[in-house]
Amino acid sequence: MRLLILGGSGFVGRAIAEEAVARGDDVTVFNRGQRGVPPGVRVLRGDRLAPDGLAALNVDQSWDAVVDTWSAGSGPVGRTARLLSGRAAHYTYVSSRSVYQWGATLPLTELTPLADPREPGYAGDKLRGENAAEAFDGPVLLARAGLILGPYEDVGRLPWWLSRVERGGPTLAPGPRELPLQYIDARDLAIFILNAGGAQLPGAYNLVSGAGHTTMGELLGLCNEVTGNRALLRWTDPSVIEAAGIEPWTQLPIWFPPGPDHEFLHQADVTKAFGAGLRCRPARDTVTDTWRWMRSLRGDVPLRADRSPVGLDPAIERKVLGE
Repeated sequence: MRLLILGGSGFVGRAIAEEAVARGDDVTVFNRGQRGVPPGVRVLRGDRLAPDGLAALNVDQSWDAVVDTWSAGSGPVGRTARLLSGRAAHYTYVSSRSVYQWGATLPLTELTPLADPREPGYAGDKLRGENAAEAFDGPVLLARAGLILGPYEDVGRLPWWLSRVERGGPTLAPGPRELPLQYIDARDLAIFILNAGGAQLPGAYNLVSGAGHTTMGELLGLCNEVTGNRALLRWTDPSVIEAAGIEPWTQLPIWFPPGPDHEFLHQADVTKAFGAGLRCRPARDTVTDTWRWMRSLRGDVPLRADRSPVGLDPAIERKVLGE
């Protein structure tokens, strides 16, 4: 397959590029060149926010599939969708389950009402991006991914937990330990997107594991196991965490306490996606491979500049644990 990835060097884009190269696809990536790309790809340089930033795409070439990983304002999505119309057979926009209306009836399906497209922030950007992608004149796949984990994660959620438990000692583990988690490994997302591109699959898909794919207890237990069992996991009631003023999701990555936020994030109906071939690897593989990648780095985990750092201040953690 002749594949064009708009991105291709960061987290999800890199996973797609590596999987496509491994399949023997002819892979072109288009980006600003700020990070390295996998070996075996052709590189086009450009800045989608610059007035002439798409000039490198004005080449006498066509593609079987395009994958767009843009996650900010929708303008660049519409411009590339229009530019590549007639020159590609299929367009995938990597969206998010955040596009659904908060408070809608659970579980969330692809027919759940969407948020207001005027909504500011990430959810609104993704919804506007979906609308902009429809400017493409062929089949468009809206890949509504949930929480994404795995090697190359540049938000830092799973890497923070791995680093924290590797440091060892009494460790605040947000309960309850049986809290169900629903996420997708970036490599499983990549496989689905590439298969969908080859089949020219259109429409919206919730791309995340089945509900309860793992639990908070299993995830942190695996993190502890692969890093040497140095941590003493102290399972802490959500009420204690809330009383301490600790923010879920940001200060304690991945975790939301039981309640509406957790349910919105971890109760997606994935019947449609699994019927179309989505498969999700075990949590052990995701944790083990992420740790292996982290150990291969020369320095800290590279993080996206457009996202705030995640993680809990050690002093706050010690105070809550009474250390």
